[in-house]
Amino acid sequence: MQLARFILIAWWKIFCRFFFRYEVTWVNEKPLKDWRDVRLYALFHHTSLFEPIFISTMPFSFIWRGCKHAVVPAADKTMNRPIVGKIFSLMAPKMVSITRKKDETWSGFLENLDQQSVICIAPEGRMKRRNGLDSKGQPMSVRGGISDILLGMEEGLVMWAYSGGLHHVQAPGEWKVRFFQTVQLTYHFMPIREYKAQFDTSDPKKFKLAVVKDLEARMKQYSKNKDF
Repeated sequence: MQLARFILIAWWKIFCRFFFRYEVTWVNEKPLKDWRDVRLYALFHHTSLFEPIFISTMPFSFIWRGCKHAVVPAADKTMNRPIVGKIFSLMAPKMVSITRKKDETWSGFLENLDQQSVICIAPEGRMKRRNGLDSKGQPMSVRGGISDILLGMEEGLVMWAYSGGLHHVQAPGEWKVRFFQTVQLTYHFMPIREYKAQFDTSDPKKFKLAVVKDLEARMKQYSKNKDF
């Protein structure tokens, strides 16, 4: 199954390179060439279900590892869609359907994690509409669930990925996809242990508040899209 999934995603990566232009920048002085130690991939500024086009910015070696070890929390609303849900379920060996609440579905997701897991998550937990708000008219923000993931991790790297937004490609509620657009992404990798060392991890509630505040500040600083 790993090979079949890799062939599918590799085809998608190549397809996207033909039909979209990519502008990838790095916060670090040098890009990360070898992603073997990346254990957490977090995409910020969640604006479209078409964000799998960012897979085209990932190395084939990382995709291969993800085809065996990726664990991805996905909104139950998305996974319940007859077509989109099936497509998403093919992209990772463990695509875990969750609600927006911190309930048994989130606990189930955390239970799926182990030392080999490659976790891919959109920490905001919902998509930004064209009006700058979520589907319920609420301001976008980073949810605290990512702190639960970080608390259980010590080794490896985290890859923060700041999207420039994809409303110009495909916005929520639209069926039309606009090809040959330029999409922007800013990467920033750092050791998980180093990131956590900035905060007090002895109190999970304080740690969560500190992480949310920090990540929202990073998102506003590094995303090239300024419509926050």
